[in-house]
Amino acid sequence: MKRVLVITYHFPPRLAVASLRPLGLARYLPEFGWEAVILTAALPDKPDPQFKVIETQYHDSLGFGKRLLKLDSQSPLIAQAKNKLKIRSEKSPLDFILATMGGIIAYPDPQKGWQRFAVEAGKDILQQENIKAIISTSPPVTSHIIAKRLKTEFKIPWIADFRDLWTQNHYYLYGPLRKVVERRLELNTLSVADVLVATSQPWADDLHSLHRQKPVHSIPNGFDPAEVNTTPGNLTDKFTITYTGNLYPGKQSPEPLFAALRDLITEGSMDASDMEVRFYGSEAGWIEKQAERYGLTGIVRQFGMVPREIALNKQRESQLLLLLKWSDTQQRGVYTAKIFEYLAARRPVLAVGGFPDVVDQLLDETKAGVSGQSGAEIKALLLRLYQEYKSTGAVSYSGDEAETSKYSHREMSKKFATILDSLPARIDQP
Repeated sequence: MKRVLVITYHFPPRLAVASLRPLGLARYLPEFGWEAVILTAALPDKPDPQFKVIETQYHDSLGFGKRLLKLDSQSPLIAQAKNKLKIRSEKSPLDFILATMGGIIAYPDPQKGWQRFAVEAGKDILQQENIKAIISTSPPVTSHIIAKRLKTEFKIPWIADFRDLWTQNHYYLYGPLRKVVERRLELNTLSVADVLVATSQPWADDLHSLHRQKPVHSIPNGFDPAEVNTTPGNLTDKFTITYTGNLYPGKQSPEPLFAALRDLITEGSMDASDMEVRFYGSEAGWIEKQAERYGLTGIVRQFGMVPREIALNKQRESQLLLLLKWSDTQQRGVYTAKIFEYLAARRPVLAVGGFPDVVDQLLDETKAGVSGQSGAEIKALLLRLYQEYKSTGAVSYSGDEAETSKYSHREMSKKFATILDSLPARIDQP
């Protein structure tokens, strides 16, 4: 079996949704003739022994600030700092201050302190192991910088995988001056990559517009077939709408949902006593503030961060799974990893806000849920789903299994293997 070195900062048991794509590659690439050797920073606990994982030392550029504020070293600084200081607005001066400081101290990302350790370890691996290719996956983009150094020295085929884009990122935090400087870094870094990969076709098109000489492929994220909810458990008694994961203020908003719920309750079409909207993830004061504004205090509840296993169980017991679409019309390529977890939960998805995009296309193909952009659309969908719940005790799931299976980690790995098989041979090895 051929071996590929996968350079990723995120890998279980480092708890982040970003760990899921490299985990899927490690688990399913062997089915298509490739064994993944994972190169990552020191993990908080022992990795699964079924995978070949090489850990290195690591220095967090923002670690001192997180320790000073007594924050979780594994979670984003800005969201934690706002919660610590009880800032309830979506945008505040603190966002600008922390983003500016972080942009200076942690250029190009907070994981830059991992680079020298990973390069040293990568050289040892490439000298000792029969590695045929490299996949680097970001964020952090430090993964690609590491891969470039190894590619340059060992003349080994390299796939640069983007779970989020780099300077074309829809959530780019920094100002125009840094963007100019960082774009030069991006162009220089990827100049020697053999193939670029993005998680949606619109993002692949964006990448190709910047890196015109490079082949660019679209390979969506997916769900782990091992986590599919094949034996649905008991659903909640209430009409429960559940959101799991982080929220991006200014980019996503539950306000269209809150407005529709308020109107339906006020009109008497829905009973507030048998409803609940649940958020699992970093608590956000602005969610509480919005809920108060729409008279939904007591209906909208935040439960904070929970272990991933609990989040999955909460998805599986819910009547509806909430997906908040991106509000920026330029970001038509944002799936979010959450939609794939929702597919595995086999519960109907309600996507709200935004505009027609790849999410609508996915839901239409898989029949796994519905999407509404305008207030009238969201109200009509909610009323129909609520009436089904009242008449039968549950909202039914009617996803198309054949179409849904196309968005699995197995299919994702198959597409990567096809690209790996097409790459030229490593020059310094037979």
